[in-house]
Amino acid sequence: MQIQTQYNYEKTWRTTKEDDLLKIIEEEVGNADPKGTLDYVKEVIKKGKTIMVGNCKFREEKNDK
Repeated sequence: MQIQTQYNYEKTWRTTKEDDLLKIIEEEVGNADPKGTLDYVKEVIKKGKTIMVGNCKFREEKNDK
């Protein structure tokens, strides 16, 4: 699963590696279990939804081929 991120002040989505996702989540929620938060984000975006954690949005990368 490829995950894309976008901060509130950005206009484009970026595909982000899992290590970077954990860093982003830790910055946004502090030490409140970033791995557990990432697992929750993955469950939500599997359903085609976008989720916001702090000032960053997460979604599954769309493969329109």
